[in-house]
Amino acid sequence: MSNDEARPPKVWTTLITNTDYLPGLLTLDFSLKKVNSKYPLVALYTDSFSADGHKALDARGILKQRVDYLLPSTPKEYDNDPRFYDCWSKLTPFSLVEYERVVQLDSDMLVLKNMDELMEMELDPPSMAGNGNRVFAACHACACNPLKKSHYPADWTPENCAYTSQHSTPDEAQITGPDPCTALGMPNGGLQVVNPSKGIYDKIVARLADTITSSYDFADQSLLGDVFSGRWVPLPYIYNALKTLRWEGVHDAIWRDGEVKNVHYILSPKPWNEWDLETDWSVLVRNTKDKSHVWWFSLNEERKKKERLRGIMDLF
Repeated sequence: MSNDEARPPKVWTTLITNTDYLPGLLTLDFSLKKVNSKYPLVALYTDSFSADGHKALDARGILKQRVDYLLPSTPKEYDNDPRFYDCWSKLTPFSLVEYERVVQLDSDMLVLKNMDELMEMELDPPSMAGNGNRVFAACHACACNPLKKSHYPADWTPENCAYTSQHSTPDEAQITGPDPCTALGMPNGGLQVVNPSKGIYDKIVARLADTITSSYDFADQSLLGDVFSGRWVPLPYIYNALKTLRWEGVHDAIWRDGEVKNVHYILSPKPWNEWDLETDWSVLVRNTKDKSHVWWFSLNEERKKKERLRGIMDLF
């Protein structure tokens, strides 16, 4: 954003490095507007983001801001999950001190209910420089490894998942997250509620320069869980409802469709990978392996119809 005087004090942000995730970003922005959020989405783009991508954002009036591409000095090799190379840059919001509050969202999310309360929740002030007990807020990572990926850590099992601890108290799970020290104690990096602070970011940068990063299996969220162990605020799953939680035998014991505010389409395929304008709607719904994708299909179709009325005819 070039006009500092017009800069809003509180924003949603999402990282975009290429157009692969652009359909997700555009539908995320549409979903935030549909639930009448008072706060704008800012696309944090890196130099690798293409001209076509910029044109798509500009056509829809989505705010954008350039950020550096972050990598640790000693990165882990993510041959099995190349997406994690981009994830380091999701630590950037901690540095955006021009804002009072940033809520970082992954571009593969869909907001189903207004969650503006995240802009008002209490966190440590920037002056505490990351030395308090409420450094940032996030939901727990799910450590169940339901796809049984062989390269995931051996301790990623349902017994070591924080959400498993809530199976006997599903009502509580809708309003409270497990203690940050529960099980593996790792936040999921998909949603982060942040009071940007130079002091916090300095701690992050210092860790990025440490060789320990070569042992971080999950990039940004491994770093945050390590540097700020036990000192972050756990949110209930409804704010970062990983689609896998809904699967039978994972955490369907706590999942309630009507309570979810923000669904996170982790893993592949993404809903837009299944989207096909040439395919009949009923066939698309019938063939998807994950019924939560239908929510995305529906809102994306609504977005595309409204954009066509505005003369926006690109393929994103």
